[in-house]
Amino acid sequence: MTFDKGSGPPLVVIPGVQGRWEWMRPALEALATRCRVISYSLGAARTFDELVAQVDAVLDRQGVRTAAVCGVSFGGLVAVKFAASRPERTSALIVVSTPSPAWTPSPVQARYLARPWLSTPAFLATSPGRMWPEIAAATEGTPSGLRFCAGHVGRILAAPIVPAQMAARMKLQPGPALRADCARVAARTLVVSGEPALDRVVPAASTREYVDLIGGARYAMMAGTGHIGLVTQPDRFARIVGEFVNGSSS
Repeated sequence: MTFDKGSGPPLVVIPGVQGRWEWMRPALEALATRCRVISYSLGAARTFDELVAQVDAVLDRQGVRTAAVCGVSFGGLVAVKFAASRPERTSALIVVSTPSPAWTPSPVQARYLARPWLSTPAFLATSPGRMWPEIAAATEGTPSGLRFCAGHVGRILAAPIVPAQMAARMKLQPGPALRADCARVAARTLVVSGEPALDRVVPAASTREYVDLIGGARYAMMAGTGHIGLVTQPDRFARIVGEFVNGSSS
């Protein structure tokens, strides 16, 4: 199933390592008031280039030749590679809370990669503690935070992850080799991160490295949010990204 909604300049949004566009629905719906938004779920892949080719397939299927490309977290790695290797199909690039080429997994993340199925219960059980400070900061008090959590958990349960596929994707990430791709990006680029103290998944400083790696890149920080600011504050996220996409198409 593909998300395709809205009108105006096309924007394809690549999900994070969990691979499900449904987790981003609030952000996609908000963006669709500003442009034509296309998103999809990541498929299985044996190489990183296959993940990049999936973007081609989605655009072809929706009848779109050129689009702005937005990658969220792990999806940002795919977006950078796509923009570098398909300049004729990329009108703009948006990199959101994405680890830099120099990033390496934390000890907890490394344990998950080594034993994804066995590690998933503990990973999920500890997620609320990791994410609550960000959710509390991004929403208006505990009642709003709890309502957000209920809605987000509902989206997660309706579009469940496959732990082995998540681990396999992480092992495909290009690492330092992506630095050369950054230098090849010709499209106008926007780098978006949350507040450094609130992103406990990908350090905001790691995401901000793309400002130096990609020529002419602009930077926007969403203060008061962290790694999932696109869903805790979707309207704000849509305004930042939507204005950039529409500016790139004019």
